[in-house]
Amino acid sequence: MTSPEPLAATDPASIRLTTLTHGGGCGCKIAPRVLREALAGVSGGFPHPDLLVGSATADDAAVFRLNDRQALVATTDFFMPIVDDPRDFGRIAATNAISDVYAMGAMPVLALAILGMPVNTLPLDVIRRIMEGGAEVCREAGIALAGGHSIDSPEPIYGLAVIGLATPSGIKRNDTAQAGDALVLGKPLGVGVLSAALKKGLLDAAGYAELLRVTTQLNTVGQRLGAFEAVHAMTDVTGFGLLGHLLEICRGSGLAARVRFNSLPVLSTALVLTPQGIGPGAIERNWASYGDEVRLSSGLPAWAQRLLCDPQTSGGLLVACAPGAVTAILECFHAAGFLEATAIGTLESGDPQVIVA
Repeated sequence: MTSPEPLAATDPASIRLTTLTHGGGCGCKIAPRVLREALAGVSGGFPHPDLLVGSATADDAAVFRLNDRQALVATTDFFMPIVDDPRDFGRIAATNAISDVYAMGAMPVLALAILGMPVNTLPLDVIRRIMEGGAEVCREAGIALAGGHSIDSPEPIYGLAVIGLATPSGIKRNDTAQAGDALVLGKPLGVGVLSAALKKGLLDAAGYAELLRVTTQLNTVGQRLGAFEAVHAMTDVTGFGLLGHLLEICRGSGLAARVRFNSLPVLSTALVLTPQGIGPGAIERNWASYGDEVRLSSGLPAWAQRLLCDPQTSGGLLVACAPGAVTAILECFHAAGFLEATAIGTLESGDPQVIVA
C-alpha cells in the first residue's frame, strides 16, 4: 500500500508548528523522577571494559575507548518544535543535539538525522526546510550529515544522532567534580519561559531574537575546555533545568553546591515574563522531581524557583573547575562568543543538594 501524499493545498506560511504538539524542545523530556523510576533495574547490557561512560551517571553521551589515543563519543537528541519557523526548528534541534558531544569535551565528526513527521498535515516544503535548518548547523559545526531515519508520526519530531572523537584523558564527565570547585555557566537561562510565551502568542520580536540567538549558538567551546586539566566536570543545561543538571553533578560527585542567584545570567525577556507566571509545564514537573534536594533562601524572589527549574533547550555548558582557573575558563568562553558566561557558585563537601541564596 502506498502512503498518502501530504496535503499540498496547505499554505506552508500559515502553519504554526508549535500548535501541532503537546510540548516542545527539551521541555518534552520525561520528568527526572519518572525517568529514574523507569530506568531502575534496567540492565546496561554487557559491561564492556572499553565503555568509559555509559548510562550509570546520566551523562551527556556514551564514550567508548578505541585505543589509547582515541575514544568514540555517541549521543542522540530529538524533540518536538519549540518555534514555528521550520528552518529555525531544524537549526535549534541540531544545535542542541551536537551540544552533548561538546559537553564531553569532544569533537563532533558525524551526524544522522532523526525525523518523524505528520505527512498528511505538513507540506513537503515545511519538512524540507526543517531538514535544511539541521543541515545548515552541521555545516557550521564542520561535521558530515550522512543520512538518517524517518517515520510518519502524529507530531513533528526532529533531531540528530551524533558521533564525536576525543582523547580518553580529555573526556569530561558529570560525576568527577571536586570539593572547592567553582561553577561556571556558559549561556543565560530563560529559554523555556520564552518558548512558552511564543506558544501563547506573547513573545515579541526582540524576545524571539533572544531565543534564537541562544538556542542556535553551538557550544564549540566545550572541545577546547576538554584540554583544561583544571576542568574537573562538565555537562550542558537542558530539559531538567539548571537545578536538575547541577544535581546530577552533585549526586555523581558526592558534593553539595551553593549558587548565587544574583550571579545567574538570564535572558532579559525572561526577567519580565517569569514573574508573570509564564513558563512551560515542565517547570512544575522538574521541581516535583528534585525539589526535596534543593534549599532556597527566603530572601529570593517568589519566581526564582521557576527560573531555576526552567527547561533549557540548547542551553549552556555548566563547568566545575579549580577556583584558580575561573579567569582562564571565562576568557575561553568570552573569546568563543559566550559573552554572558559567568561564575555562579561553588561546590563543597556534603550531602548532594543545591543551596541557592
